[in-house]
Amino acid sequence: MRAHRGTGHSVRGTLATFDSSDAMLETLRRLRQEGFTRLEVYSPYAVEEVDELLGRKPRALPLIIVAAGALGAVGGFLLQYWGMVLNYPLNIGGRPLNSWPAFSTTTFELAALAILLIGFLAFCTICRLPRLYDPIFDAPGFEHASQDRFLIWIAEREGRDDGDLLQRLLPHGEGVRIDEVPA
Repeated sequence: MRAHRGTGHSVRGTLATFDSSDAMLETLRRLRQEGFTRLEVYSPYAVEEVDELLGRKPRALPLIIVAAGALGAVGGFLLQYWGMVLNYPLNIGGRPLNSWPAFSTTTFELAALAILLIGFLAFCTICRLPRLYDPIFDAPGFEHASQDRFLIWIAEREGRDDGDLLQRLLPHGEGVRIDEVPA
């Protein structure tokens, strides 16, 4: 089995296309019950049960964003404190050098900047973006995954011939298309 660099999965497998999310979810449940673990789902919109069926855990993105905001706020405050209090103290009108209300606007702006920059980079990293090309994109009918079809990609399991099992598990009929995806 040949793994494609950057995607973490091999391209060889079976691609099942469905007209409805309900049919896709039912097939996904059956595949998971039979022990298929290397599955990917492509759909035009988020389907609620998919993450649970695939065994995906919540990501650390919210924690990364909160940490970026805190780091940006602390960094922004310290930058102003260093400049106005330690490096170039200028006492105007008897005001204290460390006047935190004067620093609050810039502190907020630097926190927002850190959230945007680090949050965007973390989001792209977690979602493996940008994926400008992946061999799975060449599979027949894959272009409909962003329009009106629901796809399940089932990886070929090493050392096993799952052809008969997949014939039993995957539904046949109206609104379902099964394609083999070669390497």
